[in-house]
Amino acid sequence: MKSPVIKLLALLALSVSTFAQSSDPVLMTINHKPVLKSEFEYIYNKNNSNNSLDKKTLDEYVDLFINFKLKVEEAKSQGIDTTKAFTTELAGYRSQLTKPYLTDTKVDDALLKEAYERSKEDLDVSHILIRIPQNATPGDTLKAFNEINAIWKRVQKEDFAKVAKEVSQDQSAEQNSGHIGWISAFRTVYPFETMAYNTTVGTISKPVRTAFGYHILKVHARRTSLGEILVSHIMIFTSKGDDAQNKRAKATIDSIYQRIQAGDDFGKLAKEHSMDKGSSVKDGELPWFGTGRMVPEFETAAFALKNVGDVSQPIQSAYGWHIIKLKDRKGLAAYDDLKADLERKVKRDERANKGQHAFLMKARTENNYMENTASIQEFYKVLGKRKLSDSTFIVDAAKLDKPLFTFAGKNYTQADFAKYLKKNNATEKSIPSEVIDEKLDAFADSELLAYEDSQLEKKYDDFRFLMQEYHDGILLFEVSNREVWEKASKDTKGLAKYFSEHKADYTWEKPHFKGHIILCKDKETFDAAKSIVRKSDTDSIDKYLRTRLNDSIQHVKVEKGIFVQGENKVVDSEIFKTKVKYEPATDYPFYFVSGKLLKNKPEDYTDVRGLVTADYQEFLEREWIKALRAKYPVNVDQNVLKTVKKN
Repeated sequence: MKSPVIKLLALLALSVSTFAQSSDPVLMTINHKPVLKSEFEYIYNKNNSNNSLDKKTLDEYVDLFINFKLKVEEAKSQGIDTTKAFTTELAGYRSQLTKPYLTDTKVDDALLKEAYERSKEDLDVSHILIRIPQNATPGDTLKAFNEINAIWKRVQKEDFAKVAKEVSQDQSAEQNSGHIGWISAFRTVYPFETMAYNTTVGTISKPVRTAFGYHILKVHARRTSLGEILVSHIMIFTSKGDDAQNKRAKATIDSIYQRIQAGDDFGKLAKEHSMDKGSSVKDGELPWFGTGRMVPEFETAAFALKNVGDVSQPIQSAYGWHIIKLKDRKGLAAYDDLKADLERKVKRDERANKGQHAFLMKARTENNYMENTASIQEFYKVLGKRKLSDSTFIVDAAKLDKPLFTFAGKNYTQADFAKYLKKNNATEKSIPSEVIDEKLDAFADSELLAYEDSQLEKKYDDFRFLMQEYHDGILLFEVSNREVWEKASKDTKGLAKYFSEHKADYTWEKPHFKGHIILCKDKETFDAAKSIVRKSDTDSIDKYLRTRLNDSIQHVKVEKGIFVQGENKVVDSEIFKTKVKYEPATDYPFYFVSGKLLKNKPEDYTDVRGLVTADYQEFLEREWIKALRAKYPVNVDQNVLKTVKKN
C-alpha cells in the first residue's frame, strides 16, 4: 500500500504535467513527433513581424511551416543530422549564441556606461608607486603594503611631488615627480582609473593595488573632455644630451617654420623634411587622438590650437622638435555611437571578466555550491613547498579521492581536481594555500560554466527556439541542396525534358542571335578561321579555333553567346544591320560572326538555362513536397491553432 506522501507527490507531479501541457500544448504532429505551440508561435511571429515584407496569414504560414518541418524530417531520415559537418557547424553557432547567456549582462552594461561617463572628463593625476614583484611572497606583499602606508602618512603633511621624486618606484618619477598628466577612461589599468575617478580634486587617495604594485594618487584637476583632434606634424629628431645636434635641429625646424609662415605647403614640407617617416608619407598626418596618448609637450601644444588650419610654433618634446597643424577636432560621440568601440576596449581591459565573474557568483548560489574545507586543506599539505608541475606532487595528488565540492546535485572529488591540476599547472603564486585556492576557483568556475551551458535550452525559451531554428535551418539547407538545387543544376536530361514540355513559357519578344563572334589579327588568320568554322560542329568551334590558330600569340579571339540588339556591336552590325557600323580595333581588324537568328523562341534549354533551371527547381520542390506529405503523416490540432497569438 502506497503511503499518503507518495500519493501526494504523484498527484503533484500529475498537476505539474497537466499544467505544462495546457500552457504549451502540442499544436501538430509530423511523423508522429510533437511540435509544441510555443515553437510555432515563435517562428510565426518572427517571420510575420512589422518589419517583414512578405506577411502570411495564419493558414498560409501553417502550410509553409509543415513543408519546412517535413523537409527537416527527411533530412533526419537521411542521417544528415549525424554527420560531422552538421555537428561541427551547429556547435559553432551554439558557441556564438551562448556568450550573452553566460555573463551578467547588467554588470557588462554598467561597465560600458561607467566607461562612457568617465570619458566625459579628463583628470590631471600624479602618483607614487611601490612595486610588488611577480611571484611575491606574503612577506613581499606585506613589506610593500607597510611602505605605501608609511608614505601615505608622509604625504598628508609633506609635498606630494617631493615625496614622489624621492620614494616612487615608477622610473619616470625622477623626471616628472610622479606627475602623469591628464588621463581618461582606458588610459590606465582599471583599479588605478577607478581610484582616480573616485578621488576628489586636491585630495590624496588611499593606497590602491594594481598589477604593478601599490599606488597613492593625487588628483590635481578635472575638466570636461577635450574630445579628439586630428593633426599633422613635421618632426626633427634629437638625441638626449647632444647639444650640437639639438642646435642643428632647432635651426632646421625654425627654417621650416619660416617657410610655412611664408605660405609654403605644410604637407609638402612634411614629406620632404619630417623625420617621422610613418606620418611624413601622409603629409605629416597622425591618427586621431585624445588626452593621455601623446607626450605632454606635444599634447599641450596640439590641443592649444583653436581653429582648423592653425599651426603651432616649434615646440620641443623628449623626442625632438615639432611643428603641429590642426586639421580637425571632434567632441565625445553619443553613447550608442561609441558602444561598439567601448565593448572592444572593455574586452582588452581588466574589467573584461567582471560580468562573467558576477554570473558565476550568482550561479554558485543558485546551484548550492558547497566546498569541503578539510579536503581542500589536504591539497595545501600535499603541495607544500613543491610546484604544481613537480612529478612527485602529481603522483601524491592522484592518490586523493575525497569529496571536494558539490553543486546542482553533482559531487566533485579530489581526484577530479588532481586531473585538472595536471593539465593546468601554470601560476604566478608561491604560497600553497593561494596556489590551490586560485586553481580550485578556476576549476569550479569551468565546471559551473559547462553546467550552465548545458542548461541553457531548459532555462531560456528564446535560446532553445533559436538553437532549434539553427538546427533545422542547417538540415533544411543540406537536404534542399540534395533534393532540389544541386539536383536541378546537374540533371541535364531532366532540364531538357522540362524545357521540351514547357517551350511555350520561354518565348521572346525580340529576336536573338545565337552563335560566335570571331576577331582576327590578320587576313591569313581570318581566312583560316573561316575555313575551320565551315568544317566544324558548332560545339567544337571554340576549341578548334583556339588550339589551331593561337600559339604564344593570340591570333584569334572568340566570344560565344546569345545576343539581342544592343548587346554587342559586331552582332548589331552584321546580324541586325544597324546603321552604326562596327569599327574594329587596330590589333584585331578582321572579324566575322557564325550562328543563327532565333526569332521568337530558344531552340534548346541551354539557350535559357538560368530560367529553365529556376523553373525546374520549383517543379522538383512541388513534387518533393507531394512525396513528403505522402511519406510522413501530419496532424494539426485546429483547437490549439485557434489559440495561437500574433504579437
